[in-house]
Amino acid sequence: MKLSDFDFALPEDRIALRPARPRDSARLLHVGRGGALGDHTMLELPELLQPGDLLVLNDTRVIPAALTGERPAREAGGGGPARIEVNLHTRVSGDSWRAFARPAKRLREGDLIGFAEGLSASVTGKADGGEITLKFNASGPELDAALEAAGNPPLPPYIASKRAPDAEDRADYQTLFSDPDKKGSVAAPTAGLHFTDRLFAALAARGVETVQVTLHVGAGTFLPVKTENVAEHTMHAEWYEIAVAAAAAINAAKAGGRRVIPVGTTALRTIESAAATGKVEAGSAETAIFITPGYDFRVTDALITNFHLPRSTLFILVSALAGLEEMQAAYAHAIAERYRFFSYGDACLIERV
Repeated sequence: MKLSDFDFALPEDRIALRPARPRDSARLLHVGRGGALGDHTMLELPELLQPGDLLVLNDTRVIPAALTGERPAREAGGGGPARIEVNLHTRVSGDSWRAFARPAKRLREGDLIGFAEGLSASVTGKADGGEITLKFNASGPELDAALEAAGNPPLPPYIASKRAPDAEDRADYQTLFSDPDKKGSVAAPTAGLHFTDRLFAALAARGVETVQVTLHVGAGTFLPVKTENVAEHTMHAEWYEIAVAAAAAINAAKAGGRRVIPVGTTALRTIESAAATGKVEAGSAETAIFITPGYDFRVTDALITNFHLPRSTLFILVSALAGLEEMQAAYAHAIAERYRFFSYGDACLIERV
């Protein structure tokens, strides 16, 4: 497979910079078997599902992982102070994170970066691609509280390049069902942003059930595919957890012939990663699963997801689920009908081939 097979042209004005209000007023493109298309809204989702369907939600909570700091002037010919933008992506220990920095070329190991609210961190490592390791002057819950005070929502680059994050994003870039005890994502599971209390009530009235799993969205969200041969791309690992009751509910649905429908690619990757034996296993682990066309889905029957970037691992994933030609046609329809794309954009309900 060539990366260019998963490319498409997207007009810039189709990229959503703010979410739909209310959340459940977002549009919903139904991609049925054989590529049949239907235009709906999220509030119509219950009518498109069947009684007994099981939705799998990712209850991770996004941390304010975007930090702006300053590296002081160096004493011996190392240049003046430098403004540094940091996006945390993987926690290493209680006081250390791996992060992407910009401009990383202005940083050396041993540099100290000062952030707001008295938070600071020393650079303890550098890697290719603008990646650094930071050791903070706080640890554990104290560091979490400091990040809440000093950080901002980690908006994707295609939004952050157009505007700065603000107070609205602190609520908008968090699902309403995120668990405060499950902080750890550096990007939102964005398909879940469309769900509201009234939509959950309508789904329950339809006989649709829900269950929650956890995957902390990490570095892979930010990294493009750089190899023309898709098979050569390496995913970054992300941590997930599935409770015993959640695994039992998913396995019972499959055993009973009911459909299992992840809400978002993160929930899909979680349950597929945990089902190596054919059944979903409870527990926690890291996953670097990369789903490409030809993948044999073990659990997933359909998917609710947003519209994804061209040439991305996520567009490759939905093409594996429904077929490349079908998804190219669906995206062409969405562009022509002025659907809103990416994290704050509209949604799809995609049936598996």
